[in-house]
Amino acid sequence: KISMSYNGYLRNSIDTKEDKLFKSSLVKDWRNAMQHQIPVSATFSLFKYLNISPSFNYTERWYTNKVEKAYDMQKKQVVARDTTYGFYRVFDYSTSVSASTTLYGFYKPLPFLGDKIKMIRHRFEPSVTLSYTPDFGASKYGFWKDLMYEDQYGQTQQISYSPFEGGMFGTAPNGKSGSVSFQLDNNLEMKIKSDRDSTGERKISLIDKLSLGMSYNMAADSFKWSDLSVGLRLKFSKSYTLNLNGTFDTYTYGYDEATKTVRRLDIPRWQAGKGLGRLRQTGTSFSYTFNNDTFGKLFGKKDNNDDSNNPPTDPNASNDPEFEQISSGEEGNQQGKMEGGRLRGAKKDTGEFDSYGYMVNKVPWSLSFSYSMQLRYGDFDPSK
Repeated sequence: KISMSYNGYLRNSIDTKEDKLFKSSLVKDWRNAMQHQIPVSATFSLFKYLNISPSFNYTERWYTNKVEKAYDMQKKQVVARDTTYGFYRVFDYSTSVSASTTLYGFYKPLPFLGDKIKMIRHRFEPSVTLSYTPDFGASKYGFWKDLMYEDQYGQTQQISYSPFEGGMFGTAPNGKSGSVSFQLDNNLEMKIKSDRDSTGERKISLIDKLSLGMSYNMAADSFKWSDLSVGLRLKFSKSYTLNLNGTFDTYTYGYDEATKTVRRLDIPRWQAGKGLGRLRQTGTSFSYTFNNDTFGKLFGKKDNNDDSNNPPTDPNASNDPEFEQISSGEEGNQQGKMEGGRLRGAKKDTGEFDSYGYMVNKVPWSLSFSYSMQLRYGDFDPSK
């Protein structure tokens, strides 16, 4: 019921010239870091039909330096100012618990629609996940710092940065997160009568997967709802699957007269009477691979002389009295004899041979074709 594992990564890299490689310092010139990950998870059944899955994830990074930043008046930007060397631990952890179940719905078409369709089945898999991550940007951890400065216009600015954000394994997340995630997965299949199957029935996938997901961050001060993500997968054949995806914005927009720009408002669309979401981006992708067997399966006929039905003849165990055996010492000096269209003589032990003794030559090939498309919003009317 409970599983735990450990993953460790140790990395060292350097970008230098050949004559300086062995003169470089392991701490100051090399980039080195180590990461430890310990995930713990479990699965339990509640009320027989509800699956409960708690989990806990711990990540710790070891670094040999940290980089402090400051504002450069000449460059007019925040730059790296000081590098301190030593041993630094940067850790974070999160916990979550999810509940899921599976519901089935069946529909049998009315008799007057015919008896070709026997049954339509809908599989519905809802799941809810509660997750929590502490605020590792707090000052007690020391993983994040606040930098206040005056820019070139004399305005006071404040930013948050992590001295370890340039490390190989990143840094701890900034900000507390306590979210509720919702996921809905759907599958639609149809069972029809078919003479192509020995059972007299065949399943057809109408919708292989239709998923909808979004989350609500209870710890956020504003914009607590995430975008609505939608995914659709259609399986037209065993080797061809079409994937569609889309992201819907769940908030409204307004026009700021002062800045003459469109800004996002902390008002969900359903509260403003504008539906559940507005399409932000969508895309599709599919791929297909042709190979030696593609056209043979579609248009080819089964050959009675195919090697799959007639195993290759053993050159050392022929029942033909006229078949000439050539010893290994004579293979380099003698050639096979032709008689009546049949190859008579020596055959090597490597390769495959047909029923006439000819070596079967195969040239495997494959041709892959892929297509993807992404559409994103540009300018739009904030009143919609």
